[in-house]
Amino acid sequence: MTAYRSSWLDDDLDAVRELARSFCEKEIKPHAERFIDQHHVDRELWNKAGELGLLCMSIPEEFGGGGGTFAHEAVLMEEQARIGDTSWGQSVHNAIAAHYINSYGTDEQKRQWLPRMASGETVAAIAMTEPGTGSDLQAVRTKAVRDGDEYVVNGSKTFITNGAQAGLIIVVVKTDTSEGASGISLVLVEADRPGFRCGRLLDKVGQRGQDTAELSFEDVRIPTSNLLGTEEGQGFIQLMQQLPQERLIIAVGSVAGMEEALAQTIAYTKDRHAFGRPIFGFQNTKFKLAEVATEARIARVFIDDCVSRHIRGELDITTVAMAKWWTTDRAMVALDECLQLYGGYGYMTEYPIARAWADNRVQKIYAGTNEIMKEIIARSL
Repeated sequence: MTAYRSSWLDDDLDAVRELARSFCEKEIKPHAERFIDQHHVDRELWNKAGELGLLCMSIPEEFGGGGGTFAHEAVLMEEQARIGDTSWGQSVHNAIAAHYINSYGTDEQKRQWLPRMASGETVAAIAMTEPGTGSDLQAVRTKAVRDGDEYVVNGSKTFITNGAQAGLIIVVVKTDTSEGASGISLVLVEADRPGFRCGRLLDKVGQRGQDTAELSFEDVRIPTSNLLGTEEGQGFIQLMQQLPQERLIIAVGSVAGMEEALAQTIAYTKDRHAFGRPIFGFQNTKFKLAEVATEARIARVFIDDCVSRHIRGELDITTVAMAKWWTTDRAMVALDECLQLYGGYGYMTEYPIARAWADNRVQKIYAGTNEIMKEIIARSL
């Protein structure tokens, strides 16, 4: 089969891939079991990535970043997926949290936080979901009440990636509880503020090495200068503007996961024998892998188009909703087919296919469930 190359790649991105691949192979893969056991990566991993320039690659150089584009982040995501890692929450730090600050922060906020995030000195998280509020962001109950030149923040968040290691959290709050979407704001909360507490690391079905935590805010006082944006009530619009990139991140990871599962399963079925011949020799195996290969290629071409359009600033909300739900859905179908070809070994966590199957299931849920994605698409019809 002729090798396929994504249209948005170039020599610079090839060099980034080589660096990212080396980093993932040396600094993450050998420690995967320990990360899973402790439910988080080593804190030093962030500093090592920062030293190599792998953090905030798409943030302007003026603020300590790499001056690249989303394509640079996508390459790192693909290499992380290639080794089957879901423990390191770099995409939330690099391509989500950093971009909220870069897009809406004051010059002072950018200069204070982005260089620290690029070096790995500060890990960032974004806290949207609450115990009683998931995809319906207008219903958040965490409040930031103004008191002179401060906000007093009260509430709780859950399922927060990088929650325990984060030094800075972008928190979705209500600054006006009498309003819906127009009452939402985003504020920056430093983890060392009195009243802030990181609770337990959550025990998940998959992505078990990822630092995912519950956060609580009890009379946490922050200066009003920690508001993200020029005035209160801009939070919902900010979220709607940034969520497409978050959904594209998930789609990129899903496609890379499909491709890696396919490669591993092809190798396994050619090596594993049954009834005197390789499993690959059976027509059912060939047909199943042909189906997965076709769907993976279709998904890759679709996502490459989305990445190219996003770099040009042309990716619309409807298309990225299509990409998010379809790639995450097809990835799970592909992973299930691949796991089946491993037989009983596919259900053993020592095999990467089993972990990939469990790790990818949440892709259909976070950043807006796939049902919400279809609702978004239907509005455009």
